[in-house]
Amino acid sequence: MRHLPTRTTRRRVVGALATALLCTTAGLTAPEALAAPFPTAAPSSPALADGLALTPPMGFNNWNSTHCRAEFNESMVKGIADLFVAKGLKDAGYRYVNLDDCWARPSRDADGKLVPDPARFPNGIKAVADYIHAKGLKLGIYTSAGTKTCDSVGFPGALGHEYSDARQFADWGVDYLKYDNCNNQGVDAKQRYTTMRDALKATGRPIVYSLCEWGENKPWEWASDVGHLWRTTGDINDSWGSMLSILKQNLPLAPYAGPGHWNDPDMLEVGNGGMTDTEYRSHFSMWSVMAAPLLIGSDLRKASPATFDILDNKAVIAVDQDPLGKQGTVLSSEGGRWVVAKEMKDGSRTVALFNESGSAQHIATTAAAVGLPAAHGYTLRDLWQHRSYNTAGAISATVPAHGTVLVRVSTDRHWAKNPPAVELGLDSSPLVEAAKPVALTSAVTDLGRTPARRVSVALSGPTGWEVAAASPTTAGTLRTGHSLRTKWRVTAPEGTAAGSYDLTLKATYRSPTGIRTGSVLPLTMSVVVAPPSGDSYLGDLPWLSTTNGFGPVERNTSNGESAAGDGHPITLGGVVYAKGLGAHAPSAVEYYTGTRCRTVTADVGVDDEKGANGTVAFEIWADGKKVASTGVLTNAMPAQPVSADVTGAQVVRLVVTDGGDGVDSDHADWANARLTC
Repeated sequence: MRHLPTRTTRRRVVGALATALLCTTAGLTAPEALAAPFPTAAPSSPALADGLALTPPMGFNNWNSTHCRAEFNESMVKGIADLFVAKGLKDAGYRYVNLDDCWARPSRDADGKLVPDPARFPNGIKAVADYIHAKGLKLGIYTSAGTKTCDSVGFPGALGHEYSDARQFADWGVDYLKYDNCNNQGVDAKQRYTTMRDALKATGRPIVYSLCEWGENKPWEWASDVGHLWRTTGDINDSWGSMLSILKQNLPLAPYAGPGHWNDPDMLEVGNGGMTDTEYRSHFSMWSVMAAPLLIGSDLRKASPATFDILDNKAVIAVDQDPLGKQGTVLSSEGGRWVVAKEMKDGSRTVALFNESGSAQHIATTAAAVGLPAAHGYTLRDLWQHRSYNTAGAISATVPAHGTVLVRVSTDRHWAKNPPAVELGLDSSPLVEAAKPVALTSAVTDLGRTPARRVSVALSGPTGWEVAAASPTTAGTLRTGHSLRTKWRVTAPEGTAAGSYDLTLKATYRSPTGIRTGSVLPLTMSVVVAPPSGDSYLGDLPWLSTTNGFGPVERNTSNGESAAGDGHPITLGGVVYAKGLGAHAPSAVEYYTGTRCRTVTADVGVDDEKGANGTVAFEIWADGKKVASTGVLTNAMPAQPVSADVTGAQVVRLVVTDGGDGVDSDHADWANARLTC
């Protein structure tokens, strides 16, 4: 990765875990990922046994929203504390207001003590701690288990100063320490982190201890008696690709989490603007199912109402904070359709139906499969809709692209008072060419133990679109497992620009007791343009979708990791290319080919700008089938030619994986990438 002011440049994603679960490169899960031998027994209870972090810590950390910019200061920190109280976040369980890197001066004083930056914190850290404590909140601070911290300025780290620094933190009133991994001089990680544990303990002050060595030394195997939580991955960034990669690394580690010792997949990005609200709900849902620390990473002074709605969803927070302390486990993940179930202290199960793909998918499991005992009926509580239903045992939904349906299912004996759960679905490709009708089929299916009555369904599209039913849209009664299937004819107007458009499928029905219930499924259809005949550079064609490890995929430049357009000329082995795609693993770029094209060709490799760093692998997929791959390529290799026969495919996907050793400097170029139609 290019040297940025952020610390993502030096934190590696754990290669072994990325290999184990970095799958679905074309919406398909690698069989070896599901067959991997997950740990079956949790380690013994942590020797710390100090009563701290019995549920995952909740709070705020400034890094994701401010990095080391001047806006990180005393005023901001106090403002966040004020908002915790004013917006009800304190009542929801958020307690820690944590400072990250850059709070100190670059040098210690003459006595070797840390000195707060007088520009950022003119009244010192203790004054900030006193302000935060007065609001019933707690203060966190940051340093590194090295000679310097991770920012390029090089603020003093704690290596060799552990007892002195811990004493200062305690005297200031610090309640939480994030201990990073930069400039560690090669000293054994367990030794460095254990020394700080002992130093914190010697202060006599209860301080939650967060190990942040990025999962490099598998802390889940040894740190349960060292710290209260440990990072399992490299740094997150505010993108779907980053969040997804980190999620997949953390999921297999469920056996190692529990009260007082938690897997930490890094802080929340909710509200920072790089993902949609649907994606942020998935982020928050999956972190909660994984019993992850919930540390807000956005500047709440600028947050939207939608951001507060996500962060303040107390039903979802209760999943994260359940005192049993179980991390959710993966039941299935085929085709990017994830089912993750979490056992709760009251005997219920929270189930996440998570769709990592770019189009709506049907995802299903059962009460028995998630570990509930046999019962005539179950209560199913939708934690985002805040509605309860009854189900005969099916736990099923059509989940929007990048969405998560999060439900809590129990053997509540009063299940019959709730209306039956109903699933809405739509069978079809989400692709349509302007002025060409496409046939769709909707389904309204009763999942409940009781029948759905007076059922009706409607499909609506954007203004100007023609949407007409070609079969009945009503049914008198639907029994358990039965469906109302309706055929539709949808036409986008002539001249409709390529892009994504929203449609809505809506059903209404009544329960046997007369309760009127509605269900809505938001859908997205993509208006596509057939590619031209002959050869076209892919860097010049519209794509259907992209995901990328850092920053956006770039057209005709290398990847710059941050904003669009920040890349450099594509360069492989000293050769500069005017055309191509600049990506960063893990990455996927989809194109509509409309069954009209024959071949994809490119010269591929790691961009020269990364020097000796970077290992990647390139793949080409056609309608969900891998049709070409390079194997692992390094920066030391010259550009490699790759080509694939994509005859008859409707969608072609270009994929880059991390080569199996984690995401670090993986600038992957599709130089001279061409499509022949």
